[in-house]
Formats: sequence, C-alpha cells, structure tokens
Amino acid sequence: MSEPTMPLTTVQGTTLAARRTAELGSRARICGLYDALGAPLYQDLATYDDPETRALVAAVRATPGSVLDLAAGAGRFTLPLLAAGREVTALDLSTDMLALLRTELAKAPTSMQARCTVVQGDMAHFALGRSFPHILLGTTSLSLLDDRGRTHLYRSVLAHLAEGGQFLLTVLERGEFDGPAETAVRVTGAGGTVYELYEDWPAGADSRTVTLLPADPPQDDSPVTVCTDRVAVLDLPRLEEELAESGLTVTSRQPLSPPGERHRVTLLTTEASR
Repeated sequence: MSEPTMPLTTVQGTTLAARRTAELGSRARICGLYDALGAPLYQDLATYDDPETRALVAAVRATPGSVLDLAAGAGRFTLPLLAAGREVTALDLSTDMLALLRTELAKAPTSMQARCTVVQGDMAHFALGRSFPHILLGTTSLSLLDDRGRTHLYRSVLAHLAEGGQFLLTVLERGEFDGPAETAVRVTGAGGTVYELYEDWPAGADSRTVTLLPADPPQDDSPVTVCTDRVAVLDLPRLEEELAESGLTVTSRQPLSPPGERHRVTLLTTEASR
C-alpha cells in the first residue's frame, strides 16, 4: 500500500519489540515492511473491509470517473474500487508490492483485470499523460515522504487532477490516548498465520516504529522474518497548511476513528484551488 521506507538495521533499544527480537538471536532476518521479505507478511494482514477503505470507496462512488490509486501497494483500495466497477490506475514504487497486486488481479474476473492499469512509479514524481477525476492516497503513505517529496507529490497530483476532480487522502495522528508508548498485540492474517505486532509511538513524537513478526516461529534454527520500519508522523494542521500552499483546498474532513482510540484517522477531500 505504500512506497518503501528505510528499514531499521536492528530493532533498537529496550522496547518490547527489541527484547523479542533479541530472543531470536541470529535467527532474526531484519527487513522492511514493503520489501521482498516483508511484503507478503504485510499483505497477509491487509484488510479490504475497514472504515478507511469503505469511506474512500463511498467517496469515489458519489461521482463518476476513473481513479488513480497512489502508493497502491497490493491493492487494498484498488481491488474494492475495481469490484465497484471503476477503472483504476494503480501506482507504486515497490516491485514486491506490485507483484502481490498482480497475483491478486490474476484471481479476479477478466472484466476487473481489464479495468486496471498497473504502473511502477514514484508517487512524488509521476507523469502519466492523462487526468483523473479521483486521486487517492491512503493512511501513512504521505508520511513516507519528506518535505521536498510532499511538495513534488502535490505538484504531480495537480498536474493529473481533472477539472472539478478530487484528491482524497487520509492522515494518521496519535489520538487522545493515555496508554503506554509501546503496544503489542497478536493479530491473525488472512492465511491463518498469527503475528505479533508492536508499535512504539510516544506522545508528541515525530515518528513511530512498527515491528511485525510471526507469533509462533518453529522451535528450530530456521530464520524468522522480523519486519520493522520507522514512519514519520504528520499532524492535520501542518498537512492542511501544506495543501493550501500547494494549491489544494480542503473541502471536507471526515473523522474515521472513534474517540479515545490510539490512532486517529481523518479523510480529507481536496480540490484544486480556484
């Protein structure tokens, strides 16, 4: 679902994730969430029926036209949009994530495959030679870009946005949560594998660290994949200021998370400023 980040070479510090990884010793294979080792685990946890996906699909359904899905990854938004009858261009930089998307497309009806164009490209620098009524960018993807990268992204979006079109993006912030900086949960993937998912996100921090590994690795000397990435955090006021400066006007803000949640997700609808 995103552009590759720079994975940590170790799971650092005295966090729960670091201690768990240390227990694995030389068995631990440290990788990023979106590379060849991490992408299959990430995809196994992808969900196609969550508030963010439903909100984006509903927003697109309100008006006709094709969709450009930026940082499309393995198709978290692309596949539901195709199922809804839309023509979708899915753009992502990661070869490994796009390979997973093509695998999922191969299982889909021919009519869905025919309406999907897969493009390997950088969400901050793309030139597709056409415009779109709808351009999407999902949660966390924007945070993978630095200030310069986001500036180029906004320019590319404006160059591809059809007249009267909308740029839909979601932003993830830390909610009003009084719990610990680090959380650890067990989650089950679509294939039945149980994972340990760690998130280290101190209040007020400008980044968060996510670590994912199988919960019950074999009791032998075989390698264990440990996916970890540090992702920057963007707050909503700063993002809206950047959008306005770039020539994009926010026309609506839709909260997607209940009050009190650790994660606060907001869907922004924007259009080219007049």
